[in-house]
Amino acid sequence: MPLAEVSGRKVYYELHGSADAPGSPLVLVTGLGGSCQGWLPLQVPELAPHHRLLIYDNRGVGQSEDPGGPFSTADLADDLAALLQVLEIPRAHVLGAFQGGMTAQELALRHPDRVDHLILVGTWARADAKRRLLLEKWKAMAREGTSLAVFTRERLLWTLHDATLEQQDLVEAMSQSFAGSTTLIDPDVIARQCDACLGHDTFDRLHEIQQPTLVVCGREDQLTPAKFHRELADHIPNGHLVTLPWGAHLVMAECAQDFHHAILGFLASPPG
Repeated sequence: MPLAEVSGRKVYYELHGSADAPGSPLVLVTGLGGSCQGWLPLQVPELAPHHRLLIYDNRGVGQSEDPGGPFSTADLADDLAALLQVLEIPRAHVLGAFQGGMTAQELALRHPDRVDHLILVGTWARADAKRRLLLEKWKAMAREGTSLAVFTRERLLWTLHDATLEQQDLVEAMSQSFAGSTTLIDPDVIARQCDACLGHDTFDRLHEIQQPTLVVCGREDQLTPAKFHRELADHIPNGHLVTLPWGAHLVMAECAQDFHHAILGFLASPPG
C-alpha cells in the first residue's frame, strides 16, 4: 500500500490510470469526513481512462499520519503541494469537493504553478451564519461521542436530494456502508476538519485565482446552495458555473454521468 513521506509524515495515496493517459494528471481532493476510497466506485472508472488520477487521504484520515493540533485549509493545501513534489508531479488539474474544494482554492492561491485547471464542487469561499452554526453542531457531535450511525444520518440529511432520501432502503444501505467502512475517521479529526472549514475565507482573494475554473453545483444542494457557487464563479476571473438540475450536495454520485461529462469536457478545453 503506497505511503509517501511528506514533511516528515506518512501520507496514503493511490495512482490510477496509465502514465501515458492523454490528459494532464488529475488530483481528486476529498471533503470533510471522507476518505479517498470514496472516489473508487464512480469517479476512478470514468476519469482514469482520460487522466492519470491521484487520490490520497488527508492528514489524520486512514493511514495518513496525524501531526495533531489544529490545521487550516491552507495547511491542507501545503500538504498537497508537498505530496505532488514528492511524487514528481509538477503540475496537475485539481478537483476538490466541499473541504477539498476549499483546499483546492488555497492550493491555487498559494502554489499557482502546481495547478492547471481547477474544479470546485459543493464548496464555498466563506461560510454564512447558517453553515457556521451547522459546522459548530457537527463539531460538537464529534466531540461528544455521537454514534457513527447517528452522525452519518445527520450528514446524509444535508447532502442527499429529497427524492433520494425517500428511498429508505438506499439510505439505510448508505448508512451501513459508511458505518462499516474500513477507513473510519477519529471524531477529533472530524472536529478539527470542521474548524478548518469554519476558518476558511478566500473571498477577498478569489480575483487572484488565474487558472481556468469550473464550479459545479447541484441545484438542490442544501449544504452549499447555489449562492456560494455563483459567488465563486463571479469572482474568479476565469470561473465558469455549471448547475446540474437533478442533484444535491453529493452531485458527483446522484448525477454521476452528467458530472463526469462536465468535468471531462472542461478539462479538454484550452486554457483561458
